[in-house]
Amino acid sequence: MDHAPQHAASLRGLTKTYFRPDGSVLVEALKGVDLDIPYGQYMAIMGFSGSGKSTLMNLLGCLDRPTSGAYYLDGIDVATLPDDELSAVRGRRIGFVFQAFNLISELTVVENVEVPLFYQRLPAPERRARAVESLQRVGLGDRLGHRPSQLSGGQQQRVAIARALVTHPAILMADEPTGNLDTATGESILALFGALHEQGLTLIMVTHDERIAGRCERVVRLCDGAIESDRAGGRLRAVGSHS
Repeated sequence: MDHAPQHAASLRGLTKTYFRPDGSVLVEALKGVDLDIPYGQYMAIMGFSGSGKSTLMNLLGCLDRPTSGAYYLDGIDVATLPDDELSAVRGRRIGFVFQAFNLISELTVVENVEVPLFYQRLPAPERRARAVESLQRVGLGDRLGHRPSQLSGGQQQRVAIARALVTHPAILMADEPTGNLDTATGESILALFGALHEQGLTLIMVTHDERIAGRCERVVRLCDGAIESDRAGGRLRAVGSHS
């Protein structure tokens, strides 16, 4: 049964354990994480290598399943969904932006942004209209027919952000999104994330960079599979604050 969607994401007692082939425990990557992420929040997840932050991102993004505990995404209990239903929920409710842009070189910019909508079986005119709208939102409405190789790194990352937004996700997840960009270009991408946040989008940023985390409303730090600290970041809003 669906949970009342008071938050974009709610985790209760979430654990993730990796086992050896003989069944013995290899590592407890997450150890009973409780976390509520309100709609419209801009949150950073930080932690050293091995802290569990990548595991947490994979679980939040429905790329992996918890060993135990509950995960409500946009009101849906996704922890126990069958694979095909989990994949469908992920495609509709999660947008991903990675350090590598992962664009398809043979497709135009607008065709790249349409790709997630193919899996939702939307009619071609609707796919195109939503892709154009998404590209305009990131300032690339004049680059629709270009191919990725004709764009700068910053423009390619904007295309990747547009592709993540085109499904109207409940959460936009960004994993070190400025890692392949120079400082000035990275700043422009972070300014775009800030603008999207001001429009009410829920953003989760995985980063090791304190400067980037300082732009977020909230910073959650992991250590040895548990939440070490959960505090307000540098960017505060009257709405969307967490309890």
